[in-house]
Amino acid sequence: MMKRLAFAAAALAVVTAPALAQDYPWTPDKPITIIVPWGAGGATDQVTRVTASILEEELGQRVVIVNQPGASGAIGKKNAYEAAHDGYTWAAGAPKQLGTYKLLGQWDTWIDDWRLYNTVTNVPLVSVNPDAPYKTMDDFVAAMKEGKVTIATAGAGSSGHAAAEALKGAVGGDYKHVTYDGGNPAIVATVSGEAQATTQLASEQAEMVRAGRLRPLAVLADQPLEIEGFGTVPPVTDFVDEKLPILSTAFGIFIPVEGTPDDVIATFDKIWAEVIPNAEPLRKYALEKGALFTPAAGDAAREKVWPEIQADAWSFDAAGRTKMSPDELNIPKP
Repeated sequence: MMKRLAFAAAALAVVTAPALAQDYPWTPDKPITIIVPWGAGGATDQVTRVTASILEEELGQRVVIVNQPGASGAIGKKNAYEAAHDGYTWAAGAPKQLGTYKLLGQWDTWIDDWRLYNTVTNVPLVSVNPDAPYKTMDDFVAAMKEGKVTIATAGAGSSGHAAAEALKGAVGGDYKHVTYDGGNPAIVATVSGEAQATTQLASEQAEMVRAGRLRPLAVLADQPLEIEGFGTVPPVTDFVDEKLPILSTAFGIFIPVEGTPDDVIATFDKIWAEVIPNAEPLRKYALEKGALFTPAAGDAAREKVWPEIQADAWSFDAAGRTKMSPDELNIPKP
């Protein structure tokens, strides 16, 4: 009887253990930390939590999300870089910022210092508080030309800031920039009326758009955006003649290259090749949030991000916000 119970217990352990964990070159023996360098609820936080649940299932270990906002995401990423390069501490966010921190004088890091694992790509949305006087994008552009608009973003160098600068460059005029420690606080500020508008990402705004607490005017892209439960948002190209730079933003997690064990890299490469492209939770997230599902790892991820770095670098340079020319970092003009 005891032998049968022992056998049954062993069989149960096999069934309930993560089925795929032993298939990877590296099996973590303690929780993994992913530092989200923005506040809770923003685009980075949202998609990272979805990704973390998938990694937990694959690796058979907890993945802990730690929010460390500040300095346009630089503080949290620095902390990830300064932790032991042993595979247990990651950073999350928009990898394009790793190519512009040095330009903006925020941090001496570079895109090639990191191994990238992308999940989704988001686009910025121009939305206003429903009580704001701007009923259409034409109204908004006219007000921006007069320098009357207040725009809330996640801070200097954020996706929302890059979008606002690009729009300013295309239409002229100016705006009052109000910064917050993350996309979600910027959205909340716009909903509450602290700011008239936001140019943060559609994924951060979708819930408030569906609830009627934000009025979307245009997506900063050359094609319409479908938001589940709302409908279609027209592209900015319907209202602005000047060509805008690439404003899409890839998101994912990343880890320092130097010193990270090869088996850690091989494990995440395998997960991104075999699991993430078929991950229904991420696919569903993209549909609900008005995002694109764009998994990629390593060199392929860098290739996708590079045009975003070029666009942001030269947009910031044109706005006089850089500490050096993008040419000094071999970033050619797009």
